[in-house]
Amino acid sequence: MNTLVNWILRALVILATAYLVPGFVVGDLMSALVLVLILGLFNILVKPILLLLTLPINILSLGLFTLVINAIVLQLAIRFVPGVSSASFGTTLIASIVMSVLSMVVGGLVK
Repeated sequence: MNTLVNWILRALVILATAYLVPGFVVGDLMSALVLVLILGLFNILVKPILLLLTLPINILSLGLFTLVINAIVLQLAIRFVPGVSSASFGTTLIASIVMSVLSMVVGGLVK
């Protein structure tokens, strides 16, 4: 049950991000739910590889390059989900930052 609630909350965070960030468009709740699943899959499979490949840059930037990696993973996920689009990579970067902040806030409120 906890997993289902977490999945729905993350989809609502994505919908809130689409509302807050101009150029980041999510068609409906179903698209947001699918995006959450795809993002979860990519965070397990793709993100560790990207983190390993960009470790020197990440160390030099004191970890700030992780924000770019999050945006890359989000941009990849957007390509696989119909009904979700982003105007540019900059928009995706801002959307990933907003999603991270909103997820932290929602996670803090739920616990």
